Amino acid sequence: MKKENNKLGWLFTSPYLIFTLIFFLLPLLWSFWLALTDWNMISPNINFVGAENFIQALKNPAVQSAFFVTYKFLLVFVPLALFMSMIIALLVNGLPKFKGLFMVAFFLPYLSSGVVTSLIVKGLLSYNGPFNIFLRNTFNLDIDWLGSPNTAIFIVSLMIAWKMSGYYGLILISGLANINEEIYEAASIDGASKWTTFWKITFPMLYPALFTVIVLAVGISFGIFTEVYQLTGGGPNFATNTWQMEIYNQAFVNLKSGYASAIALISSVVTFMSIGIIRKGLEKWGERNGWS
Repeated sequence: MKKENNKLGWLFTSPYLIFTLIFFLLPLLWSFWLALTDWNMISPNINFVGAENFIQALKNPAVQSAFFVTYKFLLVFVPLALFMSMIIALLVNGLPKFKGLFMVAFFLPYLSSGVVTSLIVKGLLSYNGPFNIFLRNTFNLDIDWLGSPNTAIFIVSLMIAWKMSGYYGLILISGLANINEEIYEAASIDGASKWTTFWKITFPMLYPALFTVIVLAVGISFGIFTEVYQLTGGGPNFATNTWQMEIYNQAFVNLKSGYASAIALISSVVTFMSIGIIRKGLEKWGERNGWS
């Protein structure tokens, strides 16, 4: 019976295992091999160059810039996404009825295409777009939103935060639903203000949901591509040139697939290390608030 159950288990998990083998493990091994070659994706000749691609990538100013740009996006996007999703969660959770309807409405941007959203934002913020025309006519302001390094990073981060906040808000609402109302009643009897209640009760007790949201948001920060590609192309002056943009440019513009694979592997290591460090910090914060 045990052997039959094992066979049945392997049978049901086989589609996922086959999918992982074909679309993850094999490409990963192929990427390792490419990183050690100078193949340009066209020539039938593939020359083995060893660690040369990795050495060049670490010395390349564009790759170094992409490293810092990615962390800039992390520092802007994660707080924005956390703030917006928290506002959505608190507003929807406080509604007396139709919570599901409003949550679906906030969740819809998550299902929208990143390309379409980027094109709409690009049109709105263009020189002759409605927003800039309004600013010029009303306040005599002429702002190049996507042509300035600081505003470009903020616009891209804000757009992605808007897209993801409904999804993250759904996670936070599930966390709010698990907080016992008796705790709030006790705090109210003790005279605690709403601000104190939020920071001393709601925020610490949302730790599991916050942990999930922050880790997911950090992961998104290291994978930004579509929005940057559509809005800025990595500019101005490489101000929004993320890891993914640099990998794309090297692989499909410069046709240096081996070099691009080396950058991708380096970025993967940096991403996993960064997420690991942030997770450790979050776990320490959770332990201080009684989560173990």
